[in-house]
Amino acid sequence: MSDESVIRLENVGTRFGEQVIHHDINLSVNRGEILGLVGKSGSGKTTLLREMIGLQTPNEGHVYLFGERLDKLSSEQLAALHQRCGNLFQGGALFSAFNVFDNIAFPLRESHFVDESLVRQLVCMKLGMVGLDREAALRLPAELSGGMVKRAALARALALEPELLLLDEPTSGLDPLASEDFIKLLSTLHQELGFTLVMVTHDLDVMHDLCHVLAVLADGRLLAYGSAAEVRRSEEPLVREFFHGAHAERVFANAAWAIS
Repeated sequence: MSDESVIRLENVGTRFGEQVIHHDINLSVNRGEILGLVGKSGSGKTTLLREMIGLQTPNEGHVYLFGERLDKLSSEQLAALHQRCGNLFQGGALFSAFNVFDNIAFPLRESHFVDESLVRQLVCMKLGMVGLDREAALRLPAELSGGMVKRAALARALALEPELLLLDEPTSGLDPLASEDFIKLLSTLHQELGFTLVMVTHDLDVMHDLCHVLAVLADGRLLAYGSAAEVRRSEEPLVREFFHGAHAERVFANAAWAIS
């Protein structure tokens, strides 16, 4: 396996009872890359995201994370790898009883940062990185706008300065302006921090503006995998339906790699 590979899936298959979710999935995510997992609801995108970091085990095949085969690791070894990952779940998944500050501080405290003054400094740093101020830090999640919830959740995901960031529908529920701002924030943070990023998304603008590589899932299979240009050349009917509809043509029309 390449030293550049952060995640590698080899012949991964997943079943829920008799239902086949994935069949013979092979892909890799290189260091610093941004991968978009694309597909209709029920195509197994979130399941694959969970399998990539060992939150769920596939029925077949192997998953490697930072060069380690996950099914060979002890729970302690897997927990150590998870310290190198950050997660932003769909909807933010902030703790409703904690204010924003304590939500961001939570992974730091759980990781035995015993010096509370250091925790405070780090939380303030992460707040600044995502554009939230002291007033927002003292609010409960229910008092935040959708965009602020996403920013707070992103700050928590970045609390331990992860090498790998996993996002599940990061722009869902946001209005177009808030979505655009969040995409710009992610792009800036990726350039500054250099983390590897894997995201589940339906958002064509996210794919166009952010993703280096796309993986399109449907009917249990990986239908297309590569750059946006390569994916748009696919002859698979489901891929063409998604990437050559009216909205897709508007999004990709002015891209340097648009396909006529």
